[in-house]
Amino acid sequence: MTQAAVVETPLAVPVARSRAFDYVTLLKPRITSLVAATAAGGYYVGSGTGGVPMLHAIAGTAVCAAGASALNMALERRPDSLMERTMDRPVPAGRVSVTEAFAVGALLSIAGVVYLALAANWLAAALGLAAVVGYAFVYTPLKTRTHLATLIGAVPGALPPVIGYAAGAAVLDRGAAALFLILFFWQLPHFLALAWLYREQYAKAGVPVLPVLEPDGGSTARQVILQTLALIVASALPAWSGLGRGYLIAAVVLGAAFLVPGIAFARQRSRERAVRLFLASVVYLPLLFGAMALGRAGLI
Repeated sequence: MTQAAVVETPLAVPVARSRAFDYVTLLKPRITSLVAATAAGGYYVGSGTGGVPMLHAIAGTAVCAAGASALNMALERRPDSLMERTMDRPVPAGRVSVTEAFAVGALLSIAGVVYLALAANWLAAALGLAAVVGYAFVYTPLKTRTHLATLIGAVPGALPPVIGYAAGAAVLDRGAAALFLILFFWQLPHFLALAWLYREQYAKAGVPVLPVLEPDGGSTARQVILQTLALIVASALPAWSGLGRGYLIAAVVLGAAFLVPGIAFARQRSRERAVRLFLASVVYLPLLFGAMALGRAGLI
């Protein structure tokens, strides 16, 4: 070993760790984890079983989500660079090049779709491909053009549990439709709370979310209430797909609890109440999917 190598090694380790961290950040691990969890829930609701086949479905869906996230980060580099909460992401900060992000995103997306095709079924793979294309190449470009991008983006965002369901049941039926509607309507109050919190930053970046277009927040509050009510109705649907009365009671109680901070936000559109609404949305979803799993297992 040369002297130069001895000197350079301690400096190379932190650089390598930082590089690895940037690549992990590129894949949006929190979102990918949520995607994996909902795919697992969808698989179990669809099949009533777990084991290795479920792990295959989770892995394939998560890899698709990670790839779509990397593509999204590459495509959103300009608005991300203008928002304080996102300007330090690897691509807008210049630590990962656009070419690298595209390459990682494309490779992971293809790998995820192929994995689902081989380890699950072609239906799950087709849905995985639709989620990637819809999120990266439809929703992302529209974000700076219309506030309706929020609704459009909720479509690919609602597919992960449906992918899991398709992998487990090998069919799309009313159970899959119920899962889609639950995730679709859940995303709207969840995102609107976030958009209200960061409306100044979204305005600076030229992203026309609803709180930017109507700063008084009246329309945002109405949408929060309407979409949460729609979510409560959607969340009740799996009870008629075999999950039973116990699940129905749990879904209604959870929905009512989620509605409370939404009403509070509608009455007083403050930062504190928007934070409470956002946190309520984060807590609500895993509890609902937990209730689904218990209902599917016949434990409630």
